[in-house]
Amino acid sequence: MSIITIILLLVGFVFLIKGADLFVDGASDLATKLKIPSMIIGLTIVAFGTSAPEAAVSVSSALSGSNAIAISNVVGSNIFNLLAVIGITAIMYKINITRDSLVQDFPILLSSSILLLIFIFTGSQIDRLEGILFIILIIAYVAFLIFKSRKQSSKMPVGTTHLSTGYILLYIVIGIIGIILGGNLVVDSAKDIAISIGMSETLVGLTIVSIGTSLPELITSVTAAYNRKTDIAIGNAVGSCIFNILFILGITNTISPITTTNIMFIDTLIMVIVVIITYILAYDKNDFNRKDGIILMALFIIYMIYIILRN
Repeated sequence: MSIITIILLLVGFVFLIKGADLFVDGASDLATKLKIPSMIIGLTIVAFGTSAPEAAVSVSSALSGSNAIAISNVVGSNIFNLLAVIGITAIMYKINITRDSLVQDFPILLSSSILLLIFIFTGSQIDRLEGILFIILIIAYVAFLIFKSRKQSSKMPVGTTHLSTGYILLYIVIGIIGIILGGNLVVDSAKDIAISIGMSETLVGLTIVSIGTSLPELITSVTAAYNRKTDIAIGNAVGSCIFNILFILGITNTISPITTTNIMFIDTLIMVIVVIITYILAYDKNDFNRKDGIILMALFIIYMIYIILRN
């Protein structure tokens, strides 16, 4: 492993995060100019934007034949979002849970996670038809969110734009380029690191890649909680997990079916258990307090030790 490989990995993460940031800013202002309510922007564009790094890495992995990185990146990112992102945010600020999160978002995330577990358990691979089903489900989910928001559109602010039309298009184009280039750099560098120090692609995906690509969710949730917009903080973390499973794995499996392994099943089972634990903590008091945050972070540390020792 050379210093150049590490530098390229870090550069890739910078491209991913900054690219996603520019894409969200540009797309949000474009939607505002088109008079799309800000709630719809948050439910769709921001959720996709913070999941864009995971999408870029997973699609790049599928195209290069490194499917172990593709699915472990999604599973690892979801575990990081639920344990570390919510945990760190809850330690810093109390997170209030909305009714929509309890009766809509968490159940959808749990159902999606269980469906992925079933696909891994029942076959030697997650095939294209299952990938297409994921895509259909994410389209249905977004359509439901938009329809629900449209019913209250007269009560929702549209927001104000900060960029001119030219800059909006520039931000979107540069953002997409940054996401694509960053995804390729992260995948190639992570594979080189894995080979050079004897790490498996699965371990790299569950640790280095998943944490790196989840930084936008962490930054977004902490910033939202700091501004006392805790509903956005939890919605961002849970919503991104739903996008990761349905959108990213849907696209990835449609491009190239993923061969399943016993380790993949175990990691996905752990993800399902994490979703259940997080849901129970949320449902118990309708919030995440500092004690909950410490519990979630402790579980994350235990999980990281487990997967590192397992390798």
